[in-house]
Amino acid sequence: MPTPLILVPGLVCDEAVWATQLDALRRERPTRVIDHAQLDSLVAMAHSVLREAPEHFALAGHSMGGRIALEVMRLAPQRVTHLALLDTGYEALAPGPAGAEEAAKRHALLAIANTQGMRAMGVAWARGMVHPDRLDDIQLMTSVHDMIARKTPAQLAAQIRALLARPDAADVLASIRCPTLVLCGKQDAWSPFRRHEDIAARIANSALVGVEQCGHMSPMEQPDAITAALRNWLKSS
Repeated sequence: MPTPLILVPGLVCDEAVWATQLDALRRERPTRVIDHAQLDSLVAMAHSVLREAPEHFALAGHSMGGRIALEVMRLAPQRVTHLALLDTGYEALAPGPAGAEEAAKRHALLAIANTQGMRAMGVAWARGMVHPDRLDDIQLMTSVHDMIARKTPAQLAAQIRALLARPDAADVLASIRCPTLVLCGKQDAWSPFRRHEDIAARIANSALVGVEQCGHMSPMEQPDAITAALRNWLKSS
């Protein structure tokens, strides 16, 4: 039987971010998307993944989901047969002004969610999350906005707390031994490609893929390319 696949979404995302990959890959292997519910720490989210996953599984995380996947690797690397990290990062919150600026930006989005609603927050947030050429793509942008609107300000607040308290995972990267895909939209303005070059350099047996004409929301922006990359990754041994 093919190895089951667990897909982990990012900040206030759900299975819609993985819709194309879920539809294609679950025809080939058991595939499911994890929901973070109201959890407010990456470690708690990683424990939730491990509770819901089979004994051995392939694991792909997008954005915050990639950070959760790294915490899974910290907790139970022996259970993960393959790892994919998409449009993500590994560093803790930066000290000093840089960290304060990130926190302020995240809390500004939370303020929009609390005063104007999640859809309004999503409209503001998503402008920097996709390739600039896709901002007029009504189908794509509506899908992103609808997905975010399904979440609540309380869930956004919980996930912001998780991200601001994120642990540094440099030690985890150095310990990974399973086949690992590191993938990023080449025009990702939030988590740039150069960061993924760094991530790949820190992981033995990793493959780096840059997707052209693609921003941060790679599984939704370039779904066929991401599905093909995941298929190739799952074939590796």
